[in-house]
Amino acid sequence: MTADVQTMAHLGQTPWHGLGSRLEPGQPLEVWAKAAGMDWSVRSTSVRFAVQQDGPLVLIQPYDDHKVLYRSDTLKPLSVVGSRYQVVQPLDVLEFYRDLIEVSGFEMETAGVLKEGRKFWALARTGKSASIKGTDLVQGYMLLASSCDGSLSTVATPTTVRVVCSNTLAAALNGSLSTVRVPHNTTFNPSQVKSQLGIAVSGWDNFMYRMKELAERKVNETEAERFIKQVFQINAKVQEEPQAQDKTRNPGPAMKQVKAMFDGQGRGAELTSAKGTAWGLLNAVTEYVDHQRRARNQDSRLDSAWFGLGAAIKQRALDQAVELVD
Repeated sequence: MTADVQTMAHLGQTPWHGLGSRLEPGQPLEVWAKAAGMDWSVRSTSVRFAVQQDGPLVLIQPYDDHKVLYRSDTLKPLSVVGSRYQVVQPLDVLEFYRDLIEVSGFEMETAGVLKEGRKFWALARTGKSASIKGTDLVQGYMLLASSCDGSLSTVATPTTVRVVCSNTLAAALNGSLSTVRVPHNTTFNPSQVKSQLGIAVSGWDNFMYRMKELAERKVNETEAERFIKQVFQINAKVQEEPQAQDKTRNPGPAMKQVKAMFDGQGRGAELTSAKGTAWGLLNAVTEYVDHQRRARNQDSRLDSAWFGLGAAIKQRALDQAVELVD
């Protein structure tokens, strides 16, 4: 593992990002917390600074408008935030799923921390699944993530995973399955978030109906090239994440790679559902972001694919793919 990663835990096969330690099915959340490196809390203390005055005299002065957040286990500082910052604990993220696992049939899939504890998440399988043209299986998940450095609100996102290639895609489609964001200047209320989500994932059927429409929509060479160009040339105007090495100011290599995956080099590209279709185009982009796009390390790739520029690229590809069938 890289220096930025503390610990990750996962169920079954090693996830696409290649990180974490394996757990057996049916483990309680307390075991997940320890294995995922989430069995610590975020603590806070007042900000103090030293001022040298009149030679050797040093004064310790308070700065009450901000506080330092640090880890309870290592005492490592995590960030300096405003006094109104509402902390969400790593264990809060896991506890979000307790009743969903016990009552609604959810199953924890992976959990852990990024950036030495500044971000943490848990991903659970909802039990929803659907096949697109027979063998192309898509499963439903719920992702909950938060941060303690202000880089990410507490975010609950319905997510899908295409099994043949482990491509991940936030299922945000015209509000049918929408992300819920809780800024850190407000209190995280799990019950309220579940209510907002419609935790039964009532929009799943509509989302998968639209994905099946993509699998029926044939695209020609000109349409495919235009689609890829629109996804990546817009991105060239956006500042790239510091950790990424593929500068999208020159999107040419990325576009060529995505086109090659669409033309048959991608995982699952030869399936009937994907070959020459809008569904295949969408998955060529998601596979590029999740598996091929250059990054400093695997946790940086995961951070980008779920929360950063990579997630934005995938969402833009989804929006454009849906436009092809509207």
